[in-house]
Amino acid sequence: MSAVRRALPEDAEEVLRLRQIMIDSLFASDPSIAWHAESLPTLRAKLGEPDGDFVAFVVEHPERPGALACLVAGTIDYRIGKAADPQGMVGFVFSVATDPDARRRGYARACMTTLLEWFRERGARRVQLTASPQAEPLYVSLGFRPKPDPLLELTL
Repeated sequence: MSAVRRALPEDAEEVLRLRQIMIDSLFASDPSIAWHAESLPTLRAKLGEPDGDFVAFVVEHPERPGALACLVAGTIDYRIGKAADPQGMVGFVFSVATDPDARRRGYARACMTTLLEWFRERGARRVQLTASPQAEPLYVSLGFRPKPDPLLELTL
């Protein structure tokens, strides 16, 4: 299996391609990729911040040079502490995507394991994510448990 590595600024277009695969598989949304051009400068900058609160880990595609097979991205957020988590550092996984022709090879598991270690190293005691029904078995096998969440959202 290819090695997991941290995504670099030059991976930004491939990171967006894989994110689009994830978006298209989960949401009935606009399939346009016009937003990629606007997103690229910020993503490149974030990928170039070695000590920032955002990270992406990737695996290169074994059959397509220059392409990525898998992406896992997450952030660490500070929330005011509480008894079970005095430091208040919470990891959030928001993009997990594998190229359709590279699935079932363990890439997502390897990238997730690397991301979880990154969270641990930065003091996160909790990690949250939203899982599709297809991906839930992977996350459960890594120790994630369902938790009722009274999430409300406002789009500004």
